[in-house]
Amino acid sequence: MSTSLSTSGHASGRPPIADAGPLALCAREPRVPAERLVAEMVPPPRFDSVRFDTYDPDPAQPSQSEAVTVLSGFAAGLGGAHASGAGKRRWFQKKAPAPAAGPRGVYLDGGYGVGKTHLLASLWHATPAEPALKAFGTFVELTNLVGALGFQQTVQTLGGHRLLCIDEFELDDPGDTVLVSSLLSRLVEQGVALAATSNTLPGKLGEGRFAAADFLREIQGLSAHFRPLRIDGQDYRHRGLPEAPAPFSDEQVTKAAYATPGASLDDFPGLLEHLAKVHPSRYGALTDGIAAVCLTDVVPVPDQSTALRLVVLADRLYDREVPVLASGVPFDRLFSEEMLNGGYRKKYFRAISRLTALARDAKPLVSQ
Repeated sequence: MSTSLSTSGHASGRPPIADAGPLALCAREPRVPAERLVAEMVPPPRFDSVRFDTYDPDPAQPSQSEAVTVLSGFAAGLGGAHASGAGKRRWFQKKAPAPAAGPRGVYLDGGYGVGKTHLLASLWHATPAEPALKAFGTFVELTNLVGALGFQQTVQTLGGHRLLCIDEFELDDPGDTVLVSSLLSRLVEQGVALAATSNTLPGKLGEGRFAAADFLREIQGLSAHFRPLRIDGQDYRHRGLPEAPAPFSDEQVTKAAYATPGASLDDFPGLLEHLAKVHPSRYGALTDGIAAVCLTDVVPVPDQSTALRLVVLADRLYDREVPVLASGVPFDRLFSEEMLNGGYRKKYFRAISRLTALARDAKPLVSQ
């Protein structure tokens, strides 16, 4: 699959200090074909090699070890024939099979950094089916897929799958609630097993973000598809590790960008403006080939729409293990107190946690 990237110019007007200057995210306008969205529904590069036996459960949190046991059994149970009776993708069915009794999925609930995505990716790897019959993507990527293919084509594309894994399951508006409820119901009818991660239990999805009571029927319908599996613990990214490095100076960030092959260099306010012009489904393609992201003049985000776009970019950078070197305010000051206390607070805390980890990864880029 190919992605076209139109680019122009450098990240700033600074004279280059090397033969080839850094790239600029602000100069990229990716065009992503729908078939790439389908082909990329696999665990991201960060989770290519994870397995259940590489998960490191916290001895003080027995729910983590229990989750490995439950999910291993769940994966083994998917090794037989497809629940619809089909051993491979079926594009046309005259009659939908009867729904399986009881929940047809598992739902991993827990805080930030307890390893939910590691476990979800391990489940994908452990499920005995060829990769073409397993799909893995974030909630945002799933809704983007529906937008690209249309509802019916998405049902046909995923309906013959053995397993659909949905990371970062979140319902941000009533339209998404109805869309995802309808999609998952259709997929369960066709025998697709479901697995999801979130920071919110299924019955509580949408609280604080819209009038959940108006969509209670849809939310309860979603919950019925999943067996909740609570995973307790503290953020492993901070467990026994030093605090994230403080932001560097503009000069240090710029010098590192020119010295690092494949690095990008952008001023943060300009990048935020550019993100508004690129659909979030293309943020992954926006970072194609980027070895490190260097940002100058990081400031608190000005509004919630901008903040939510930044969250998606942080997720894509984290998935791809792209270090982030920055000057300006530290990442824990990106979002206002009002945002951190609002309905999207869990998204913002996840972004802070992930950007902090990527900032720590970027520290070696600055010459001592």
